[in-house]
Amino acid sequence: MEINCLGDLNSFRSAPGLSKIQKQKFLEELEPKILGSDWITVGIMAANDFEAVDALKSISRKYSSIKFIGLDSLHAGGRVFLKANQKTGNVFIRTENGLGEGILVTCQCDEDYLESSTFGPLPLDFFTK
Repeated sequence: MEINCLGDLNSFRSAPGLSKIQKQKFLEELEPKILGSDWITVGIMAANDFEAVDALKSISRKYSSIKFIGLDSLHAGGRVFLKANQKTGNVFIRTENGLGEGILVTCQCDEDYLESSTFGPLPLDFFTK
């Protein structure tokens, strides 16, 4: 399947490899959505807890207003699913086999009438420079 826009990623179970140009294009498409939301939730599917936490930290490095707490105490064995909520700062991680790999970002709004939108899966290194 050809990947031309951010929405094309929604049909993938695991993040596809993206070129540098695709990453830049999709970041330019996603960034206004992140910055225009009231908060984000992040789901990260990874081979281990280190990769998941590192991917989450890359989001905080990219956007200084997005912070999470307790990252150093997160541990789980094997393949993992990490869930983070910018509004509360809380992060949870659990072992979960059979998942793909990648980052899912959901842009949330305080107003109930506005729908949240989920984007991804994005590669684990999507938010790194």
